[in-house]
Amino acid sequence: MAEKKNYDSDFCGNLPLNHINVIQDYGYLLVLEAGSLNIIQCSDNLTELLELPAKELITKNISDLAGPDQLDKLKQRLDDAVQAKAPLTFNLHGHSMEILIHVKEGYVILEMEKKLGADRVFTEAFEEVKLAIARLEACQTAEEICRVGIAEIKKITGFDGVMMYRFDEDWNGTVIAEEKTGDLEHYLGLTFPASDVPRQARQLYLKNPYRLIPDRTYKPISLYPIVNLVTKTFTDLSDCNVRGVAAVHLEYLKNMGVTASMSIRVIYHGQLWGLIACHHITDKYLSLEVCSICELLSSIISARIESLLHKNEADVETELQKEQTLLMARVYAEDDLIRGLLTEDQPNITELFNASGAVAVINGVVWGIKNIPDQEFVENLILWLQTKRVERVFATDHLPELYDDALPIAEIASGILAIPVDADRGDFIICFRGEVKREIKWGGNPDQAINFELDGKNYHPRNSFNLWQQTVHQTSPPWTAQEMAVAETMRSFIYEFQTKNNKF
Repeated sequence: MAEKKNYDSDFCGNLPLNHINVIQDYGYLLVLEAGSLNIIQCSDNLTELLELPAKELITKNISDLAGPDQLDKLKQRLDDAVQAKAPLTFNLHGHSMEILIHVKEGYVILEMEKKLGADRVFTEAFEEVKLAIARLEACQTAEEICRVGIAEIKKITGFDGVMMYRFDEDWNGTVIAEEKTGDLEHYLGLTFPASDVPRQARQLYLKNPYRLIPDRTYKPISLYPIVNLVTKTFTDLSDCNVRGVAAVHLEYLKNMGVTASMSIRVIYHGQLWGLIACHHITDKYLSLEVCSICELLSSIISARIESLLHKNEADVETELQKEQTLLMARVYAEDDLIRGLLTEDQPNITELFNASGAVAVINGVVWGIKNIPDQEFVENLILWLQTKRVERVFATDHLPELYDDALPIAEIASGILAIPVDADRGDFIICFRGEVKREIKWGGNPDQAINFELDGKNYHPRNSFNLWQQTVHQTSPPWTAQEMAVAETMRSFIYEFQTKNNKF
């Protein structure tokens, strides 16, 4: 019998991904002192490109490697009040580069890639993007946006496989849309544990719209000198696309049979809602232009999902408020809290909160409606809530995990929503939700997501992503944020009603 588990590994979430201090070999890095634009750090591969030893390179100013017109372009971008992460074509010592500028406190990072070939005609790229945006704007549901979005990104990037990976409240991710060709494994409908995209990696996606790994077998490129001369520590590479990749993630890709990957964020309410995961069996480099198109589509997909889900939330909230108003009116009409809330007629409190049963305990008397536990259980549950010092609305969808006495009656009391009327006196209104057995199809055993060697230091990701089914018991449907907000409003209403009618 499986219970709800949290797979958001603290260990994985604490890895210092932003201070990894190496970059991937498809890019180059220069770190400049903010005021003088003197070079204070460089990636080792720049010495080969510029045919200058690293020790000599870090004694120079950026003006020694770029003409006056290039220097003016750079300074104009640095002086711009809006530090947009937009590419800039830059001639560095005779080499045409695409650069991204990252302004930090006391220093500036120039992230660079070689400009390969001629740019496409603007109208050609614009037409491609415009069509993709038009298809996304025509979508009427979040599910449709996900399907269309990954199809458009697969078409533009040419990856063998693209899938949409949506996070749940515990940061496990489920594949809700998939487009694949070739020999890649199919994962549609499978769930991956939170440790696959650990906390710190998720935080970095709030800064970076995408993460490209053209070749997991790349040779890591070190920075010289190792320590940033301004900060006296490792340079923070959080914003850099070319930032090196943790060894455990490279091994993870190898175990998936993938050589190249790209992850593109989807944001909702300022938080990570999901990831678009792109995979390729062989190595695959994308130009900064194509990456920028993916970044734009990420914004469009996020905005469309935000718009539709916000509308859905607003509709639900409007309906809840309508039902709440009717219920309050019934309480006033009956001039009695119990007859108003726990009537068999509609509306009643179980209708408002989509509950399978509800009890009210007022002045030591228990009233109930529909499917509820016996009085002894209710009285003991009240004592437990009092020991937890519940002063505001309390809700859980896995009560048996928190309260052992609920285990035998999980079928009717796996979830509770408790509204304190007078917690000190033991006056509560409690809504119940019964157990809903849930089948989770995991992509591999989630309990083996990270495997340590005998030394307890070295570790490896799981090497199997085969279907691993789990049945979760003793949980109910979750209580939504809108329901919690309505419950708080009801708590205030009940208190005012009882006070006004001298019921305390």
